[in-house]
Amino acid sequence: MAVNLWSFRDSLKCFQGIWGCHGVRRCSVPAPALPAGRITARQAVDVWKRHFEETGVTEPDSSSHYIIAHLLGAKTIESLEQGKLTEFLSREKTEQMWQLCTRRLSRMPVQYVIEEWDFRDLTLKMRPPVFIPRPETEELVELMLTDPEMKPGAGVGADAQRTCLEVGCGSGAISLSLLNSMPQLKAIAVDQSQDAVDLTRENALRLGLQDRLQVYHIDVLKDAETVASLCSPVSALVSNPPYLFSEDMSSLEPEILRFEDHAALDGGKDGLKVIKKILTVAPQILTNHGRVYLEVDPRHPPLIRRWVEANVEEMHYVETRHDITGRPRFCVLQKKMSNKGHKLDQD
Repeated sequence: MAVNLWSFRDSLKCFQGIWGCHGVRRCSVPAPALPAGRITARQAVDVWKRHFEETGVTEPDSSSHYIIAHLLGAKTIESLEQGKLTEFLSREKTEQMWQLCTRRLSRMPVQYVIEEWDFRDLTLKMRPPVFIPRPETEELVELMLTDPEMKPGAGVGADAQRTCLEVGCGSGAISLSLLNSMPQLKAIAVDQSQDAVDLTRENALRLGLQDRLQVYHIDVLKDAETVASLCSPVSALVSNPPYLFSEDMSSLEPEILRFEDHAALDGGKDGLKVIKKILTVAPQILTNHGRVYLEVDPRHPPLIRRWVEANVEEMHYVETRHDITGRPRFCVLQKKMSNKGHKLDQD
């Protein structure tokens, strides 16, 4: 939303250093005001890239690039016509650029600044404090899509219609990407955050996938019985759960600590608090031979394997898969052919 240039300029007095930069002087703009039509997109990018660098904002180059590309209606600055970058910005665009870059200066993640982000082949709406999907999670979706067990008719007694449960849906990235790639699939998504539930529903509606997705505001830690009763049976369970060790939380970048939901990050002392609950309830939710797909900390796979073998006899640890950087990042488990129940309160 555009703001009055003069009142907005007053709010930027603490940024006096940017006004004398080379790009603005070349345009003969009297500091500190920026008259309408007197700064190009390229110059605006250079102003903010330099200021981001001076103030310690991470990824200063890509931050300024994403913001100006967004303002000019593109995904990336590389996809813009080069002529667009040398055209003078309108007064409104100049005001918007300064407003959005000021948000980034507060260390707000660029995904929240521009209020959207691409996940695989989808563009999702983003807003704090809902967890921002990372590239590794795109790999998790790809793992599922290429797993023969996810194909229609796969598995013992499987039907053509398959249903997937996502625990901790955030923006809906995983479920919506799966639905978009698998027309026969239905999905159920749950999250402990009402903000996440609302955003997932909004993204589903925008993408036209709402008819195949059910979204519930449920905390699996506090109400596993409800998850089991609402969501069973499903042929797959997927989760990018909170898996950080609590002691690692304080070392996170300000972008994460200040803006993202800590409940979507902190997995407890060993990072396994939510993961153990998911694996405890999984046998009651999954069909026979149904699979669990987890994104985890690289330290987790051997811990999860040992814990499952000792505590969840109905589940079989299938394999550990590595991410693109070679780190053990994904765990695949499968329900054994069994009719036994399992205690939901086991930790």
